[in-house]
Amino acid sequence: MSTDVNLVDPNTPADQPKTLAFRLNTAYNYEDNFQNAGYAKSIAVAPSLTYRPTDRLTINLDAEFMKGRSIGRQMFFYLSNSLGVSRADELPLDYRNSYMGGDLALDSRSTNLFGQVNYQIAPGFSSSTNITSSHSYSDGFGAYFSLGREADGRYSVTRADQSTDNSTVGVVEVQQLFNGDFQLGRLRNRVVLGLDYLHIDSDQHFFGSTYDKLPLGLAPEAYAGFNATNLQARYDAGKIDFVYPVVNKRNVYSAFASDVLNLTDRLSVLAALRVDRFNTQGTTGNAADDYTQTALSPKFGLVFQPVKDRVSVFANYQNSFNNRGVYNAYDVTDADSVAQRTARLEQANQVELGIKLEAFAGKLSATASYYDIRVKNLLRTSPDPIGAAKFTQVQDGTQNSRGVELDIVASPFTGFNVVAGMSYNDSKFTQASEEENGRRPSTAGSPWLGNLWLSYRLPASALQGLGFGVGGNYASDNRIKNLRSDVFTLPSYTVLNASVFYDQPKYRLSAKVDNLTNQQYWNGYTTANPQKLRSIVGSVAYKF
Repeated sequence: MSTDVNLVDPNTPADQPKTLAFRLNTAYNYEDNFQNAGYAKSIAVAPSLTYRPTDRLTINLDAEFMKGRSIGRQMFFYLSNSLGVSRADELPLDYRNSYMGGDLALDSRSTNLFGQVNYQIAPGFSSSTNITSSHSYSDGFGAYFSLGREADGRYSVTRADQSTDNSTVGVVEVQQLFNGDFQLGRLRNRVVLGLDYLHIDSDQHFFGSTYDKLPLGLAPEAYAGFNATNLQARYDAGKIDFVYPVVNKRNVYSAFASDVLNLTDRLSVLAALRVDRFNTQGTTGNAADDYTQTALSPKFGLVFQPVKDRVSVFANYQNSFNNRGVYNAYDVTDADSVAQRTARLEQANQVELGIKLEAFAGKLSATASYYDIRVKNLLRTSPDPIGAAKFTQVQDGTQNSRGVELDIVASPFTGFNVVAGMSYNDSKFTQASEEENGRRPSTAGSPWLGNLWLSYRLPASALQGLGFGVGGNYASDNRIKNLRSDVFTLPSYTVLNASVFYDQPKYRLSAKVDNLTNQQYWNGYTTANPQKLRSIVGSVAYKF
């Protein structure tokens, strides 16, 4: 259920000074679970204010306040072909069984504040100052599961929890942008200069325990003992298996510049450079995880239109990085030596080539592209047996990822729209353990993805405003464990959806059916997460 309140004169020109516009969005959501335990509920309020004191100055203020309570989605960890099967659809699981009792819930709150000041310095030159503040809070349970196979061949489920204890994350970002659009001789330049400051204050505290192990195939009520009351009693008795704090403060100082230069009306080039300075203060009392780092990241691009405004060919190169903080390293010359080291920045270099088409007076738009990404400085488990036993890492991993993407948007005739997409990704480790080398990472997802949505809205008639939509998504097999000696797969799926709506100037009625065929399917990031069965969502919107 949601409401929108707009206090604005629709007849006031957007560029007229001394204008004030206010908008308030509110939403309440309750979602039941397709399994026998679980829910998610939330309430959100989002006011927005725009003030234009002069024709050159605009001030935007936005806020989002959210409060929620939910029981996490079911996730199965540590799946392996040692279970006697190698696919999720071969597991002897009851798809509708949550394998837990009630109210293993997590409470969450978030407050997001946004401020923006846009100022037109002169024709072609503008300034944009952006300030963002975000604060999130979480407290409660996080159930997770794993499966085993006993000596007698029967399957068992191990039930465990990772809770969070009054955890908070605060983020403040200040960004200053200067934009220029000007001519140097006959060459058009579009320049962006920017400064950015980001502060992250993490005060998160995780802890947890393995609760029990039970046979699969019992009646649903046999699993009800894994609930909030019993788990809290376990923690109150001091039966905590692990404590994992994430307490640190990070500051990132950035500067960047870019210029898009039109050499002709059909050829443009891009050059950009960004520098980031990381300053991290780790856990109090542990100087080993305090560190500073500097990263430099360039980007270059080119766009050529062999047929102006119809066909564009583009190519670009960009460098990106990932700050991994500190890791535990092992010194092979000293059997007792395990030390924290600051990780070098993971570096990714990407080359992309593509073509974009616009045809039939804008009724058909298509983009096709090819990319190649090379990543280095990946952290991986130490190849030394003693180091691996001590859970240490080395930073010499490499990975290649390349693929193609195709997107099509078409409007063949009035009221009918088509949105379609397809992608293929070939990703593999090129420097890793013998078990992983040359194989697709278990975190890479499905190699093939596809989507299609067809919609039709009736033109002017007695039923004007009535529309329909149908489509779906496809994902190929996803190997969430992909070792030479052990493979476990989430099977491919095609999920169909449909919708109907009736849109009028003062209101909108709509209904959508997700997973139209009631298919059982899984997704996951090294885990198997059962997804929702058929669901129907209806909505009513009033326009003031």
